[in-house]
Amino acid sequence: MGKYIRTLTILFDTELKKTEIPLFRGAILHALGEKANTLFHNHSEGNTFRYSYPLIQYKQLGGKAAIVCIEAGADIIGEFLTKADASLRIGYRQIECNTLKIYTSRILVQTWEEQFHYHLTRWLPLNSKNYLAYQSAESVIERMELLEGILKGNILSTLKGLGIFLEQELQLKITDIGDPYLVRNKGIKLMAFNADFICNLSIPNNIGLGKNASIGYGTVHQHKKTQS
Repeated sequence: MGKYIRTLTILFDTELKKTEIPLFRGAILHALGEKANTLFHNHSEGNTFRYSYPLIQYKQLGGKAAIVCIEAGADIIGEFLTKADASLRIGYRQIECNTLKIYTSRILVQTWEEQFHYHLTRWLPLNSKNYLAYQSAESVIERMELLEGILKGNILSTLKGLGIFLEQELQLKITDIGDPYLVRNKGIKLMAFNADFICNLSIPNNIGLGKNASIGYGTVHQHKKTQS
């Protein structure tokens, strides 16, 4: 069954490198202080982790720092906005973080008869188990089928976190994928991919899919159809 999902995106005038996204997140948490809502950092009391889909996600969009808020995340972002336009320390940089643009969206997330075209960036599909399966695959087709299965699982996990359960089968196909490249997160090297895919599901722009979605990985954006 489909569901309308609200998103609120805040774009700042601050130039940000993708490698600085975790620092940007840390700077915002520092500005909010110890009483920040759990959704800002996904940790509960006692420093236990909130194992659920992140409803506040830190991004780099168009070279600028951004925050994407989903559902309840959009409801509590005012906690930060009251402290926005303030000085933040991102690594060694002290910057004035001014709001450039705020825009909202409300999209019916469900399966359709048509196929939607998406671009996925900095996607982290491989853990220690499926990395071995990926490396031992005997053909490109076998690797692609493995990645498509992982992406489908990432999407279904996201939907579950948003309280959405599909009545029809999710159909998905990766149409193009770049060479894998290495990224670092907390000192650990991870294999990332950029990919294009089609599926019969409407997905909100700029939300994250898969591992480390809260800090800019697996960001998805819909390609608009071009007229022939």
